[in-house]
Amino acid sequence: QVQLVESGGGLVQAGGSLRLSCTASGSIFSINAMGWYRQTPGKQRELVATITSGGGTNYADSVKGRFTISRDNAKNMVYLQMNSLKPEDTAVYYCNAHMVSSMRSLNNYWGQGTQVTVSS
Repeated sequence: QVQLVESGGGLVQAGGSLRLSCTASGSIFSINAMGWYRQTPGKQRELVATITSGGGTNYADSVKGRFTISRDNAKNMVYLQMNSLKPEDTAVYYCNAHMVSSMRSLNNYWGQGTQVTVSS
């Protein structure tokens, strides 16, 4: 069984920083792209940032220059460093990974989500 577990959410004032972490565990053969998405009530889940296994990154325009995604392939982890946070960054943040299991099955996995709240 493969799973993703996030940590690092919380309450922060505008202008502050938070670092989210996500660990993939279970019967993993390989991990391809990983990423972070976010969702607010009544809205669709939206892409925040993605990173390939080779380190190539992609960011939503709204977070460029403020957020940085990184990964540690040896630890099966992905991180999201969030700086200069704004109230509009408030959302539930979800970790995502395209992983090949030990049974050689490729699937798209989601974490349970972690709440990030930015106060003005």
